[in-house]
Amino acid sequence: MQPRNMSMSGVVDLAAVKQAQEAKAKAEQARAEAARHGGAGAVSPADLVIEVDEAGFESEVLQRSTEVPVVIDFWAEWCEPCKQLSPVLERLAVEYNGRFLLAKIDVDANQMLMQQFGVQGIPAVFAVVAGQALPLFQGAAGEAQIRQTLDQLVQVAEERFGLTGLVVDPEAEPGAERPAAPERPAGPHDAALDAAVQAMDAGDLGGAVQAYKNVLAEEPGNTEAKLGLAQAELLQRVQDADPQKVRQAAADKPGDAQAQIAAADLDLVGGHVEDAFGRLIDTVRVTAGDDRDAVRLRLLELFEVVGADDPRVTAARRALARALF
Repeated sequence: MQPRNMSMSGVVDLAAVKQAQEAKAKAEQARAEAARHGGAGAVSPADLVIEVDEAGFESEVLQRSTEVPVVIDFWAEWCEPCKQLSPVLERLAVEYNGRFLLAKIDVDANQMLMQQFGVQGIPAVFAVVAGQALPLFQGAAGEAQIRQTLDQLVQVAEERFGLTGLVVDPEAEPGAERPAAPERPAGPHDAALDAAVQAMDAGDLGGAVQAYKNVLAEEPGNTEAKLGLAQAELLQRVQDADPQKVRQAAADKPGDAQAQIAAADLDLVGGHVEDAFGRLIDTVRVTAGDDRDAVRLRLLELFEVVGADDPRVTAARRALARALF
């Protein structure tokens, strides 16, 4: 089965955010249950490295990624650099003690998965977090670089998606079936949030905007509703735009605030996050008064779409501060 969303670089996948919130509660409950029962339900260190094929991809990677980040090692028997990289990844999977799961995929036996991930050469390492895939690195890499990448992955998984990882017990039997975590009670706004996502899927952006506003009116701090509203309003703004005309206007009038704002919206919808941020920060530098304030406010709205924990947002906030002051 094809991964649901092959990039974390575009707008936020709201279904994945909701799924991740549920996964956080379930994972924490599983950890608490394991602690109360002396590690019952925990996995063995041997279960932190698994072989995955096309038939098992959905259950072993996509579904597991709602509980723990899954690092994918694309390899082949004939690949000499793979033979150097794979043992390092396997050792680190055990050392990180359940903070990520390593899935090894033999590209010779799983050509379809290789194509779906757009793998151009091996070794290639990807991650799937809450159903969303992102590239980590390709080719040989030093252990220091690998550790830095894994640390960032674990941090994003915990802070942005609420994934607390797996409980590991050295005494657990390898391959033992883990009991299902208790179901999380439905939240007071789950029905409204589900309706908003369904409206988005059906193309009813106005209905989605109103549904998210209704939730925020009762619970201003609801993270999912904030993300959803920002995304729905963004999609509303670009749905009738002519991309060619918008980009031509932006190219012809680099100092025009509204032209650059419209182009930045298209950049973000297309997944070009840094381009969108950079365009607006550059416009802040060359505008003043109401125009400058309009650009700044739109940039803050786009930060909401991407998410405050995203490192690109952190970097852009610093750049915006330098541009303003």
